[in-house]
Amino acid sequence: MKMPKNNERKSISKSIIFSLVFLVLGFIMAYSYSLSNQREAESDFTGASFFEQKEQYRKELIEQQERNKELRDELGDKQKAVQEFERSVVDGEENYTEYAREAEELRRFLGLVPVEGQGLKVTLEDGDYTADHVNPNDYIVHESHVFQVINELYISGAEAVAVNGQRIHGNSHIVCTGPVITVDGIQHPAPFTIEAIGDPEVLAASMQLSGGVQDQLVNDNIIVTLDSGQAIRMPALLSELDTGG
Repeated sequence: MKMPKNNERKSISKSIIFSLVFLVLGFIMAYSYSLSNQREAESDFTGASFFEQKEQYRKELIEQQERNKELRDELGDKQKAVQEFERSVVDGEENYTEYAREAEELRRFLGLVPVEGQGLKVTLEDGDYTADHVNPNDYIVHESHVFQVINELYISGAEAVAVNGQRIHGNSHIVCTGPVITVDGIQHPAPFTIEAIGDPEVLAASMQLSGGVQDQLVNDNIIVTLDSGQAIRMPALLSELDTGG
């Protein structure tokens, strides 16, 4: 009767041991499965985060490239603007120099500034006549003769002209009254000396052209004398007006 009890005890011990073994194995398997799931989830999360970060970097790079292009275009526009400004400055300096030269020539022509230089003197005198036999008006210098000389000198490049030392300007008025002429209200007796500042050779050659002004004056019985290469000085027109001549 004792033998069955021992076998029964052994059987129970084995059952308990197997139960413990199975319990431990089940715990280990459950833990392993849980750990595996956790690592897989972490792996999935890490992979998703890397992709999102990579995509964000790509977008930022594209935006930076576009901004760089905008800056390059803006820099190109600024460089063009600077070049245009530099050209305008150069053109402005050239234009200013040209305008200044033209303004100076205009002031000289209008008689607003005193002038001096080489030029030509043209003297007109009444022709010799006998009042008992001829008409004196056919032998005296008239305003038309003075105008002929003045116009020819200006056409030939004269920078300034004066009659008996009085400056002539664009609105000068010359009237003949017998043996005298009146220039802008100031009377001058004969002979009349017309001075012109300019190239003496050119001015003299223009007066001496065949059939030109000098020949016409001689045909009108006027005595004409040319004196080229003279140093001529003329005051400003305003100073003449202020002093009365």
